[in-house]
Amino acid sequence: MWAAIAVLIVSVLIQYALQPKTPQPQAAELKDFDAPTADEGRPVPVVFGSVLVKSANVVWYGDLRTTPIRSKGGKK
Repeated sequence: MWAAIAVLIVSVLIQYALQPKTPQPQAAELKDFDAPTADEGRPVPVVFGSVLVKSANVVWYGDLRTTPIRSKGGKK
């Protein structure tokens, strides 16, 4: 019985040592986003139908700040 427990512990340690190491994800920065820009003098495309416009000229594109989610969690 003690031999089985020792083998189990050794195998768990070997598995932990040999598991692939994943890199930690980096926090996204503002330059990482591919957001449309607003330039003065650039023509605004006229689109008819469903078309993907890659160079859209917009004035405002979302709030790119992060805010933590805080909740009470089940208390009424």
